[in-house]
Amino acid sequence: MSLSLLGRRRKRELLLLLNIPCVSHKFSIKPSSLLSTIETPQNPFSQNPRTQNPSRVLQFSASFSTQSAKFPEYEMPSVTWGVVQGKRQKLVNRVIICDYLKSLGIIPDELESLEVPSTVEVMRERVEFLQRLGLTIDDINEYPLILGCSLRKNMIPVLGYLEKIGISRSKLGEFVKNYPQVLHMSVVVELMPVIKFLRGLDVEKQDVGYVLQKYPELLGFKIEGTMSTSVAYLVSIGVSPRDIGPMVTQFPYLLGMRVGTTIKPFVDYLVSLGLPKKIVARMLEKRAYILAYDLVETVKPNVDCLISFGIRREIIPSIIAQYPQILGLPLKAKLSSRQYFFNLKLNVDPDSFARVIEKMPQIVSLNQAVIMRPVAFLLGRGILSAEVAQMVIKCPQLVASKVERMKNSYYFFKSEMGRPLKELVEFPEYFTYSLESRIKPRYQRLQSKGIRCSLNWFLNCSDQRFEERLQGGYIESESFGPSFSMGGKLELPGSEVLSDEEDESDDEVLYRRTVCL
Repeated sequence: MSLSLLGRRRKRELLLLLNIPCVSHKFSIKPSSLLSTIETPQNPFSQNPRTQNPSRVLQFSASFSTQSAKFPEYEMPSVTWGVVQGKRQKLVNRVIICDYLKSLGIIPDELESLEVPSTVEVMRERVEFLQRLGLTIDDINEYPLILGCSLRKNMIPVLGYLEKIGISRSKLGEFVKNYPQVLHMSVVVELMPVIKFLRGLDVEKQDVGYVLQKYPELLGFKIEGTMSTSVAYLVSIGVSPRDIGPMVTQFPYLLGMRVGTTIKPFVDYLVSLGLPKKIVARMLEKRAYILAYDLVETVKPNVDCLISFGIRREIIPSIIAQYPQILGLPLKAKLSSRQYFFNLKLNVDPDSFARVIEKMPQIVSLNQAVIMRPVAFLLGRGILSAEVAQMVIKCPQLVASKVERMKNSYYFFKSEMGRPLKELVEFPEYFTYSLESRIKPRYQRLQSKGIRCSLNWFLNCSDQRFEERLQGGYIESESFGPSFSMGGKLELPGSEVLSDEEDESDDEVLYRRTVCL
């Protein structure tokens, strides 16, 4: 647009203003801006004789000031009337909404940088919805940014999807309390990919909701980051891929653990103690939660504690494989308490107590009342306390046996077998075998063949070995059962006694089996 055309338009507008005594509500011009327009020499209207009359300008200025006092909104420039008016209204609305939130007890300070609803009715709707969901004012104050989530664009779609994947409606409120950031997330962009990743790990569909309730922060992790690398490392050390799903279901926190700072140092330390990686992998498959034990603060001090109580260093891998939870216990206090108890009640000295722990580390977690029940039963059968102590040292599993089963086995031993108590003292493992599936059937086979032997001979062997013994024309020398050497082989004592029909080249050496977890 040419300068002359623009000048003529402004001239007409100015003349209209000067001729109209009352300023129209369609226009809003500050007196200062008007004066600057008139007094500027470069202005093409400054040469107009009607605008050069100072008295007329002052009269117009006074008239305009009176109108401005009546209508303050007209003090704003006409060019930006819509924008400034919107900002001003937003400020007014923000004050009203903040006053409303304060009246409810909600502190709105963190909402200063957040865009709030246009009306207080919308904010009231959000607050009431959250309260119906189960959130209290204190919960909202814990994370006030939740009030910035739109009810229809954020809250309802997200909660509907969470209910769809298995989180019951009654637990949605608790879920939002634990992880309110979920309401800011996009269902398609952020939530769905995480659920798809979990299903890809073989987490059962019905378990997805359970996993997220245990560890809702999973929804905020990047799939290509920590979650993928932790799974890849576990598979690399021997964890079966099909077991990843059950591991995540049991302990979803492993997906948030960093390989370099948490998982790998833990695994490397166990391997340095003598545990093969395959055994560590089996341990993690069954008890993934041991990854949460702090390596520096808990695991290493517990290993040192075991050694200080007389546990042989070479046996520690076997103890960990049998009872991985021992790495995370307050071990010093528990061992001190159990050692004192065994010495006071059973007359077991500290060295013998160490042998008991080597054979059955679970004793550190057994209740004293549980330990005393089988001990009291044995003492009640006329066995001397010193002999009971020997039985416990030889077979610590006795203290975890159920008294009812021990009664049935003892009754059969006395009434059917008619053997002296001395045999029970020498072979306390008798109480650890099933009466119906092992003791009775094997004893009846012996009776039918007229064979008399020790308890150890016919009980401490596999079914196949027992049949071979019955068919053979010999009785092997007594053995004390398999001996385990962590990471080595399993040698069966007594295997040097062979029948004439057996091949003497067979040395009866079997590779060590993984300790049953």
